[in-house]
Amino acid sequence: MNRNRIILLLFIASVAGLLTYYWYPCKKISAGIVIDRIIVYKSKSLMEVYSKEQLILTYVIAIGKKPVGAKQFMGDGKTPEGEYRIADKNPNSGWHKNLGISYPNQQDIANAAKLGKPSGGDIKIHGLKNGAFNIGRFHRWKNWTNGCIAITNEEMDDLYQHTTVGTVVIIKP
Repeated sequence: MNRNRIILLLFIASVAGLLTYYWYPCKKISAGIVIDRIIVYKSKSLMEVYSKEQLILTYVIAIGKKPVGAKQFMGDGKTPEGEYRIADKNPNSGWHKNLGISYPNQQDIANAAKLGKPSGGDIKIHGLKNGAFNIGRFHRWKNWTNGCIAITNEEMDDLYQHTTVGTVVIIKP
């Protein structure tokens, strides 16, 4: 086989792989399941969701642009670390849908105050930006948020449906 044919075959295989990655349907949470705990592993870019102590699904995520270390103040580009709760649900968010995380807590506020900075807020689990080109799963190839946790819109629709206000969210390094 000549060199040009090998290159063409490799190109076709690469494109087919990328298209499969983009359009392959994501796993769904079964009907009737209520998510009661979410654990985020920042260093692994993973988010696990649980119901009654049973792992239901694992998502690959994107987090803050500066992924190492806990959020210290507004604008630092970091995702918080610690235990929080889902504080609200917004179906009309600028980022598809979102689940609001109860950041900042009293300790977060105190830590930011020691630095003479505001703690910030509006930390969410959300989908992709409304009105922007939907790049689907490709968004998670790079950490790009200002401190939030991002999943695809399809994943967000499913998680949003199965998660209630008050759900525990544990964010680990």
